[in-house]
Amino acid sequence: MLNHQSPVPLYHQLAEILTVKIRTGEYAVGNRIPSEHQLAAEYGIGRPTARQATDVLVRKRVLVRKRGSGTFVLGRTEEVDLFSLAGTSASFQAKGIRVNATMLKKVTLKKKAGGGSENPFKGQAAYFFSRLQAVEAQPVVLEDIWLHPDLFRGIDRVFQDNMSLSQLVDEHYYMQPEGGKQNFRIIYPDRTKTTALALLAGQPVLEVQRFIHFPQARNAIYSELLCRTDQFVFSQTLGGFSHA
Repeated sequence: MLNHQSPVPLYHQLAEILTVKIRTGEYAVGNRIPSEHQLAAEYGIGRPTARQATDVLVRKRVLVRKRGSGTFVLGRTEEVDLFSLAGTSASFQAKGIRVNATMLKKVTLKKKAGGGSENPFKGQAAYFFSRLQAVEAQPVVLEDIWLHPDLFRGIDRVFQDNMSLSQLVDEHYYMQPEGGKQNFRIIYPDRTKTTALALLAGQPVLEVQRFIHFPQARNAIYSELLCRTDQFVFSQTLGGFSHA
């Protein structure tokens, strides 16, 4: 039970109690824990305190909230090599993880591409689309992608929601990337993207800016990825090192 006389905040005490119950298997991986209303009634606290306790465990990746379903015990965090040139869909598939993509904005040719100041297509024409990648209905990656208007002419007629972009580029346009670079930063997304990713208000997220080069053109594909690192560990495999 909670000790109301202790200097340790009640929400920390409750978070520790929940952690013990998870470790002992009382709340098994994948199972739903009691609601905040139920926790508040059981431990004689207010719902805001119960919410704070579950917030702590969500941030520690012990629990995960699923909109409209409740709060669940999170299993072992999967590691996905998201930052390879193979692309987002291929990276999940390589781990045997089923990912479902929803197009937020269909592929269209933008006469003046938007995006941040680093966008190589800013102020120019480019194909653009935005899609949300989800695993078991839980959003994990939001992609905004711009493509070279000449190299990928007609892509708006062939690209579909769950299609792998890297596979399409290889099989339809007969091109393969030869290199690129990626920038990483932590940002606070706007309200629209916060909602799309099912984030809490004010929750930070990892942003990756990806520049992909082809023999035909540098920066032929530029993307801005917002990645929920509370759901997956996104890794990058490095090559060998030489002292020569």
